Amino acid sequence: MGKIGYLECPTGIAGDMCLGALVDCGLPWQYLVSGLKSLGIEQEYQLRTEKVIRNGQSATKVYVDLQPEHRSTDKEHHHHHYAARHLPEIKKLISSATLPDRVKQWSLDVFQHLAIAEGAVHGISPEKVHFHEVGATDAIVDIVGTCIGLDWLDIERLYCSPMPTGGGTIRAAHGILSVPVPAVVKLWSTREVPIYSNGIKKELVTPTGAAIAITLAADFGEPPAMKLAKIGLGAGSRDLEIPNILRLWIGESLESAAQPQISLKQETITVLETQIDDLNPQVVAYTLERLIAAGALDVFTQSIIMKKSRSGILLTVICRPELVNTCKAIIFAETTTLGIRERSQQRSILNREIKSVETEYGAVRVKIASWTQGDREQIINVQPEYEDCAILARKHNVPWRKVSQKVIEVWDKS
Repeated sequence: MGKIGYLECPTGIAGDMCLGALVDCGLPWQYLVSGLKSLGIEQEYQLRTEKVIRNGQSATKVYVDLQPEHRSTDKEHHHHHYAARHLPEIKKLISSATLPDRVKQWSLDVFQHLAIAEGAVHGISPEKVHFHEVGATDAIVDIVGTCIGLDWLDIERLYCSPMPTGGGTIRAAHGILSVPVPAVVKLWSTREVPIYSNGIKKELVTPTGAAIAITLAADFGEPPAMKLAKIGLGAGSRDLEIPNILRLWIGESLESAAQPQISLKQETITVLETQIDDLNPQVVAYTLERLIAAGALDVFTQSIIMKKSRSGILLTVICRPELVNTCKAIIFAETTTLGIRERSQQRSILNREIKSVETEYGAVRVKIASWTQGDREQIINVQPEYEDCAILARKHNVPWRKVSQKVIEVWDKS
């Protein structure tokens, strides 16, 4: 049975609340401080923690105190913002840090989702977003620190409760915004997060907290079946009508213990979609070729019936986040569409390897797919490369399937 975590957020979620819950669960303070120090921005902040009381309950509060020399003041609104950074700079900080690989990847994924959401809200690419709150020092500390904690606690799978919407308005770098702020709403929509109103008219979910949850949580809803081991309580900054506490439940999964645990890689991908009903099919084929050549992971079309009962196609492109703008540019240039929908998703992928198999017809490459089961690698699928088989089938004037079958026979005997 694997270790799992559940974020229960009746008063929402923020980065500092995540840090508090993790420290309360046993994350060693010096380990956290040391890991964050490797980012090379320790001169910009001081980290401290204390036990606080929220509506009669004791919880851990983590403070990221920004140093005065790294503050600037908006004189018109008397609003402080800190160390504004762009996404490439943040990625460089994280990639250069001395941290476990999965801490780096989780942190990069969280910031990527955050940048995509902010970019969508402001109508610009993620790399061009001029971060204020999102790129500030405290957000970097909250996100990377949370990933450090989840890694140290060895939580294999994270879940999250539905989220309260909050209400009212807040003053931000872009002026006065309604709560929930646009970036949070955009983040929720990418994972279809269940939301509700608890009647509290305050900002309850921050963009940082929402990005952590939608990136790292496998699912949203009721607590998963688990053998509960501990609960960590992370305090929010203000007192509310109900205890302003994020609770992190940690325990062993009660999913069938008889089933061996399977470890799968996960990665963030972006799905682009558009409907088209006025395009030459030859152009569609050419567009697909260009998208694949540009690096799209997959491209496909489906026949659909559009408005006015006209036949059309649904063009779907799956790509990595950094190729979104490239793929959009190709679609707009090559097709007649006027708009493209976009959403981020997590996908589980098998380990992949290419090997060569010698047959009586010649050498054929095979794709070997596997997953990690316990402490060993288990092969679950072997597939001959289509083009290699096609070349040999033409050369020897034999059916393609005969070459493919021979490759599998040789592989099975090896």
